[in-house]
Amino acid sequence: MAERAGVAVGTVSRVLNGHPSVTAEIRARVEAVIKELGYRPDPFARSMRSKISRLIGIVIPDLTNPFFAELVQCAEHAATAHGHNVIFMTSFDDAAREADRLTQLAGRKVDGIIIVPSTGLHSIKAPKGLPLIAVDRLVNNVPGVAADHRGGARIGVEYLVRLGHRRIACIAGPAGSASAQDRLRGYLDVVEAFDDQPSAPKIAPLVVAAAFDYESGRAAGTYLLARPRSERPTAIFTSSDQQAIGCLRAANDLGIPVPAGLSIVGFDGIPLSNLTTPRLTTVIQPISRIAEAAVSALLGQREMPPIGKPHLFTCALVERESSAPPVQEPAVDGGLLMGPAEQMIGALPNVRAE
Repeated sequence: MAERAGVAVGTVSRVLNGHPSVTAEIRARVEAVIKELGYRPDPFARSMRSKISRLIGIVIPDLTNPFFAELVQCAEHAATAHGHNVIFMTSFDDAAREADRLTQLAGRKVDGIIIVPSTGLHSIKAPKGLPLIAVDRLVNNVPGVAADHRGGARIGVEYLVRLGHRRIACIAGPAGSASAQDRLRGYLDVVEAFDDQPSAPKIAPLVVAAAFDYESGRAAGTYLLARPRSERPTAIFTSSDQQAIGCLRAANDLGIPVPAGLSIVGFDGIPLSNLTTPRLTTVIQPISRIAEAAVSALLGQREMPPIGKPHLFTCALVERESSAPPVQEPAVDGGLLMGPAEQMIGALPNVRAE
């Protein structure tokens, strides 16, 4: 290639690496030969020489979860903007497989790893010398970037309160998920705020735990709604849009109209939430901003969040057709599972999909 272009081998290398010392005329000549020969640089060989792979590893628990799929896509867009590609792997929500995936990615000489930790509160052992950042589900020994799950849940539940609902149920996420616990705490923040106001109508809390998927949401919704009308919630706040969509199906199966007989609010803002019937009111996570922050931190373009002090992004409520004021709100003396947030977490009925 150098001979055909009439330049030194070092000059070709400088052209390929975008070095500013090359004149426009020589750059054009070398690029013409590159195009003619169809030359493509070997990224692995270049990474061996430069010690920079221009690869970012991503480990997610579940590719079928549309939130994680969108997160990977947003991270890939961000990585591409920084001149990097991505390799993603799935842990299948298993801590042992998660550790194996980290080892595999370290062997690929990636420049850093984004991880959505598996369910279960645990520490993650980062490969030596390799930047690692947790996204969405935070752990106590790794820098993290996430949405403000607790604040987002408060936004969703406070919206239902403003509509006039007082029998507001919550479908919490898995007990071992930090993000699920934060969303539950946000729900309980609103409940307890009303408990502290003697003159305010009380909120009757009703909470069940379920996995984040569609079928678990349907099972939890059926559990909550298959009760006497006087005890049935008029609104349900769910910890994921998948749960909310499953809950929509449960309400339909039981002949309960949404939103005339039941309001539902989801969490995440996945694209499918805008395609349901009725369209789902949901708390949206700023996924693209979260992904960009994680990629930039890995590549040193922004400061890595200190361990124990994650960077949190504010969520936003999108009002759609799955929520409305209650038709009638009977007086309520109390509810199921009343008590401070710290007492309730880890002691919820667990509803599983069949």
